[in-house]
Amino acid sequence: MAEIRVYSTPTCPYCVRVKNYLKDKNIPFENIDVSSNEEGLAEMVRVSGQMGVPVVLIDGDVIVGFDKEKIDSKLGA
Repeated sequence: MAEIRVYSTPTCPYCVRVKNYLKDKNIPFENIDVSSNEEGLAEMVRVSGQMGVPVVLIDGDVIVGFDKEKIDSKLGA
């Protein structure tokens, strides 16, 4: 199974949507709340070059925003 990290904030509607999308598909992921986790924020910026959320990391591949097609493609759905 793919290793998935979701860098998000609690107030971001697209973050909520991507997490719900993964939960609905029973796909386990690690959520990193970058609003309260400075190390997580630094890691997100380092891997993606982005300050905006959500950032989804699937087996090292970066997806910025809630992009269903890219997520499904990476997961082989």
